[in-house]
Amino acid sequence: MMQPLRYLPLAQDVLDDRTYDRGKPGFMDDIMHDPDTSVFLVSHGLVAVPRGARLHPRLALLPAEYVRDAVADASGALAMFMGTHTVAGRTKNYVAVDVSRVMDTVPDAAQVSADNDFGETADTGSSAADLLFAERASSRFDWCDLRDFAPNTTALDAGLATRAISLASWHASQRFCPCCASPVETVDAGWAQRCTNEADRNRMLFPRIEPAVITMIVDAHDRILLQHNATFPGTLYSVCAGFVEAGESLEHAVRRECLEETGVEVGELRYLGSQVWPFPASLMAGFVAQATTDDVHIDDIEVSDARWMSRDDLTRALANDEVTLPGKAAIARYMISQWYGKEL
Repeated sequence: MMQPLRYLPLAQDVLDDRTYDRGKPGFMDDIMHDPDTSVFLVSHGLVAVPRGARLHPRLALLPAEYVRDAVADASGALAMFMGTHTVAGRTKNYVAVDVSRVMDTVPDAAQVSADNDFGETADTGSSAADLLFAERASSRFDWCDLRDFAPNTTALDAGLATRAISLASWHASQRFCPCCASPVETVDAGWAQRCTNEADRNRMLFPRIEPAVITMIVDAHDRILLQHNATFPGTLYSVCAGFVEAGESLEHAVRRECLEETGVEVGELRYLGSQVWPFPASLMAGFVAQATTDDVHIDDIEVSDARWMSRDDLTRALANDEVTLPGKAAIARYMISQWYGKEL
């Protein structure tokens, strides 16, 4: 059986959360005035990188004092404390600012100059400030998908971007209290929301995570079962995956999903590792499972093909473009590579 996975791009996190500080009055204001604070931008699930840095991406980090006033004046910009990191005795703070709502709500920016500094504030009203901020953000950076960014950057930058996009996705999808439908306000430096309904005791709300299991099935001949789901593009094949249902253990979810999707029953399980998958809010728990049956029965609805493959079978299929594998941000890619014996 396989060993735990030691490197997963979306599982890298070397940050100090400062959980107990996030709720203190004035915490974010203090952080934004700290000369050791850097800010980066996210928007619609993308992260801002310096122009021309897509091949070897890194976060486009800005001094907090450079963008502090612009962030405060841009309605809809959401500042979120990501954590601190200490290197050689120097501690740096990191703040992510989600500008998705700013980019969505401003008018056409085609006639607005991008020459203005982020630190300068427009004096013609909040809509003009929003317009200038959005124009600067869209024109001064390249924007990179997390799937492409995380496998090709440092552990620190991958951890920061993954946190920021996960948290921003939750705020984007929950703007009202799910219990009473009152508007919510952001608290705890972006890590929680508070319902504004005093009659409902201003309940605290926290990010919702959707647990999922992802399982590589291995048979007695050391073959793996790869499947092509109906929603997969082209020749993409991966391993079995599905959401954990209410009242279900991870182990039960593994066995249920394997049986439902492929018709294969599994016995011994081994946990391999977990990975955030913020598309929009999953936490993937990876397993390898030993098959106790090898007859494959797909439903032709969710799964359109499934096949047992030896290492030689997979080598030929990849060489002939019959099969493509998940990208290097996905835990499935590392599970398959570990079984294969080298990086794919």
